[in-house]
Amino acid sequence: MKKLWIAMLLVFGLALGSASAESAFSVMPAPEPDPASDFGIDLNVNMETIDGYLGLEDCVYRDMRLPVDPYDYAAIGGNSLLTGMIEGFTLVPYPYLAPCLGMPEVLGKGYDGPTLFSVDENGNYIPNYAESSALLEQVFPKDKAIVLMCGAGGYAGMTKNLLVSLGWNEGMIFNAGGFWFYGGDRAVELLTEEEQQSGVLHFEGLDTIAFDFARLTPVG
Repeated sequence: MKKLWIAMLLVFGLALGSASAESAFSVMPAPEPDPASDFGIDLNVNMETIDGYLGLEDCVYRDMRLPVDPYDYAAIGGNSLLTGMIEGFTLVPYPYLAPCLGMPEVLGKGYDGPTLFSVDENGNYIPNYAESSALLEQVFPKDKAIVLMCGAGGYAGMTKNLLVSLGWNEGMIFNAGGFWFYGGDRAVELLTEEEQQSGVLHFEGLDTIAFDFARLTPVG
């Protein structure tokens, strides 16, 4: 257990939303992916409604973006920089979990570093490290509701597929969509326009979970 805690670097900065006595299990509707969404964004828990589902007990909130993503998201009207987050979310970049498959060619080359899991020719997720499964469960507790988001909804959808494929309860996981379409009142700015242009990126106050892959035990 000690090794697992060493392997997972925790950096906390953003203030969480106000505490709520309400449990996610009594407030949130059952997950219902929007059939019109390419990423399976939820019909009820999404960027239009997310402010009403923040700060709940029995729930974890995970933003799956990279602080600086190698993919050229500007090519599709997005942003490769983590300019802001929604209050209460913790950053857990999906590209550290598993390969990003099926990405549009227009985005160019993405992250190609180590990942907790690989994907075989049959679409099965294979752990790359002895600690991969235990770390995943620490970050995404199986006994809590899990709300996922990213830039547009793609990384969040990939994360949900990963978790469900590995035994998580699909009825407890919500893909809330992407920050690029968020217009609520709980945004936290991480980079000003000046900082984005300068190339000096501090990301002050960023609440994130990263993995020290050098301390993990490779499989095989």
